[in-house]
Amino acid sequence: MYRMYDIITKKKHGEPLTEGEIRFFVEGYTNGTIPHEQASALCMAICFRGMTMEETAILTDAMASSGDRVDLSAFGDLSVDKHSTGGVGDKTTLILAPLVASLGGKVAKMSGRGLGHTGGTVDKLESIPGYRTSLSPEEFFEISNRVGVCVVGQSGVLAPADKKLYALRDVTATVDCMPLIASSIMSKKLAGGAKSIVLDVKCGSGAFMKTPEAAAELADAMVQVGQACGRNVRALITNMDVPLGTHIGNALEVKEAVSVLRGEQQDDLYRVCIALASNMLSLCMGWSVEEAEEKCIEAIRDGRAYAKFLEWIAAQGGDTAVLEDLSLLPVSPVCYALTSKEEGYLAHMETDGIGTAACLLGAGRAKKEDVIDPAAGIVLCAKVGDYVKAGQTLAYLHTRDKALLPAAERAFLASLTYSSAKPAELPLIFTR
Repeated sequence: MYRMYDIITKKKHGEPLTEGEIRFFVEGYTNGTIPHEQASALCMAICFRGMTMEETAILTDAMASSGDRVDLSAFGDLSVDKHSTGGVGDKTTLILAPLVASLGGKVAKMSGRGLGHTGGTVDKLESIPGYRTSLSPEEFFEISNRVGVCVVGQSGVLAPADKKLYALRDVTATVDCMPLIASSIMSKKLAGGAKSIVLDVKCGSGAFMKTPEAAAELADAMVQVGQACGRNVRALITNMDVPLGTHIGNALEVKEAVSVLRGEQQDDLYRVCIALASNMLSLCMGWSVEEAEEKCIEAIRDGRAYAKFLEWIAAQGGDTAVLEDLSLLPVSPVCYALTSKEEGYLAHMETDGIGTAACLLGAGRAKKEDVIDPAAGIVLCAKVGDYVKAGQTLAYLHTRDKALLPAAERAFLASLTYSSAKPAELPLIFTR
């Protein structure tokens, strides 16, 4: 029989915990037999003393096993998932899922909603009229098998230990602890059931990890944890020091995703999606990354990826007419041209500030109960490295209420830094 007092004391002194002790803690805190104060004490001890990779892997598996686990074994090696650590304008799942499915992968995925400046895939998909993010398990598997892709909202019983622990960490200043971050993210991915997982670890002003070094440390921990738990895992460190693409906001991001799938733009968003998709296909199909990349480019060029997108959306009840004619998607009554007050090169965009501006327009949530305006958001006309003149349009702000414009404009302009010299171009993908 274990005692939490002894477990806390052991970790306080920097000693590794046994598998039995870790599973006792996770099970007890999830079912309520271990009180919050003891759980918070252990989290703080872990923050100061750390965990070995073996401890972290056990903690991850214990949290993944605390609720339902999706069984995708029927898909064999073809099941593959992608996780992003979050950012602004990150609509990659909308592009990756049908692209990978059009080439043989099975993307049976649970995604979340947005909170703060980070947009949620489920919110974006729900801006498509009729799209259902809540399906029965039978429908989820049938669509995944038949179409090759199905994306639904996260179940309330998927990794409940993580949900409860994260809420505790959020109010006890123990969020920024590498073993706890890695186990939190990977527990949900393990419970999701995919055999292979590609992690898109963002770094920069719009990401949780601000530097490539910090992002690499997190990526390494998650890859090792995933592999220790029997999954094929690969991570890419990608740039979130500038918004991804040009459209920020739910229906607006659907429009941009459609543009990429139709082969109409080959910008930073396109290049990140090709990189992520080729790594997903490399893992689940056994191709080299280079071969997979060629196949991805061809699937967009010949229309297979876009056709698969339409098939997927229709299978989950979405009205594909709004995708064939994008003017039918939700549109804001107010579209305001935000102009530059200065002249020079855009040297930096504080990306989380741009995301905050989009939230102020109605595109995001400050708290979970907030209602999102699917049409609200921002379309960028200039990004870092561009030379702009005073009075030139920097972005279009979309909202339902003119009264929301001044605060959003202030947040946007405060996020910009100008320079007389053109800034050095940062890599789009730092490393794999």
